[in-house]
Amino acid sequence: MDLLHKFLNIVLLPITLTVLLLFLLPFLFLKFLWSLKRSIYREHLAGKVILITGASSGIGEYVAYEYAKRGARLALVARREDRLQAVADRARKLGSPEVVVVRADVSKVEECKQFVEEIVNYFGRLDHLVNNAGVIQVRLFEEFTQFSDIASIMDINFWGSVYSTHYAVPHLRKSKGKIVVIASTAAWLGTPRLSFYNASKAALISFFETLRTEFGRDIGITIVTPGNVESEMTQGELFLEVEANWIPIETTEGCAKAILDSTCSGDMYLTEPSWMKAGFWVKTLCPEVFEWCFHSLFVSWPWTSKKD
Repeated sequence: MDLLHKFLNIVLLPITLTVLLLFLLPFLFLKFLWSLKRSIYREHLAGKVILITGASSGIGEYVAYEYAKRGARLALVARREDRLQAVADRARKLGSPEVVVVRADVSKVEECKQFVEEIVNYFGRLDHLVNNAGVIQVRLFEEFTQFSDIASIMDINFWGSVYSTHYAVPHLRKSKGKIVVIASTAAWLGTPRLSFYNASKAALISFFETLRTEFGRDIGITIVTPGNVESEMTQGELFLEVEANWIPIETTEGCAKAILDSTCSGDMYLTEPSWMKAGFWVKTLCPEVFEWCFHSLFVSWPWTSKKD
């Protein structure tokens, strides 16, 4: 068996690279044609029921507005009910025929079950689930003193999406619906001082890639990896204290529009802004250089804790 592995180690990679080089251009051409077709025959959202977690601010809020502009019916979930009501009022003005708000904590499995059941009972169906709820804490790993702080990040960022998806799946199967997963470029950038945030987003990507294989064509899944997008996370002391004003920040409205365009086209992945993909390729091809740059740029800076 060891001999077989040694043989595969020697021959498989060169063969794989050769095949990729031979078929890369035809594949890219076919992919381009397929993307043109999907852009022409995008999903129409008028009257469809959309459930959005973490809809009280940031990306979740503006995704709600974008769905509203396209005539979708909305179910908005978050912990801050006053903010949800304000978002709901604006969504109605933008064109949503019906908006309901539900105060809930996605880190609690019983509340996820309850709000999915309430929304389906009210609307009679579910077409899209947008898993957006998330929190962030900026701290070195050694600075964590309470494991409860660590658990809360995973409970909301990862398990909250797992719980919501679990109870939504039967309804999404009926409607041939879609799941939108708001992950982050932090999942593969490995930004220092965001260890557990990075891990929670990486777990999201791995989990929903697995579900995509399990669901097949029954439920579409679009995994979104936003970069620096305008939100409570990027507007506060986090970026000011690290003197990170030089990092380009995309508007939340622009990001939300890109998310819906990608979702309605049936895309598997979206990185927004797209130039952030450069970091992924640098890390993949030159990991030593990438790690050195991140260590030099970030580790020595005095970041403090911030929670959204």
